[in-house]
This record gives sequence, structure tokens and C-alpha cells, in this order.
Amino acid sequence: MKVRRAVLGDAHVDRASAKPADPLTADFQDLITRYAWGEIWTRPGLPRHTRSLITIAMMVALNRTDELRLHLRAATNNGVSRDEIKEVLLQAAIYCGVPAANSAFHLAAEVFAEAETA
Repeated sequence: MKVRRAVLGDAHVDRASAKPADPLTADFQDLITRYAWGEIWTRPGLPRHTRSLITIAMMVALNRTDELRLHLRAATNNGVSRDEIKEVLLQAAIYCGVPAANSAFHLAAEVFAEAETA
């Protein structure tokens, strides 16, 4: 949970935790917390900065806009700059397709604008 909070921010984790436990998804949420945040994001092989960039690229490739929005916000907690995100999205245009990157650029612009007004 410590890493999850460091990457996603206390506000996001608090909002997610404030929801009543859903018997259908509770075990899945526990699995994500233990494996994604407790096992993968804590491994020493890659810094969080790199993990953020990789995750952004994978969310573009898989067209997972909700998770992309989340990880675009979280990337700043890991020291990722907007220019680095731009470079990942440009590379995604070649390997994932222009429509996927176009959508990701629009989403990134929304996330950046929200961050500036917050």
C-alpha cells in the first residue's frame, strides 16, 4: 500500500478505499495491491520512473483509457516529465498506431489541463 500511495497519490488511494467493499471485486483488489504494487512496482530491476513510462505505453497499446488517465497523473509522482510522456506517445504512434496515439495525446492534454487548474 505504501508504494501504491507513493505512485498514485494519497487522494486517489483514499477515494478508492472509501468505497464500500464489493464482494465481487474485493479479492481482485487485494490481488492487484499485493502483486502489482507489492511485487512488481517494488522490484529493484527498474526505477519507478521507467515503470511509469512502460505502463503508459502499454495502456496506449491496449486502449485502456481509464488506466492511462490514472497513470498519466501518477507519472509525475515518479519524476516523469511532460516531454518524456510526449516522447512515449510519439513512439506509440509508430508501434501502436496513429489513432491510439491521437487518443492518448488528447487524454494527456486533458490530464495536464486538470493538473494546472488543481
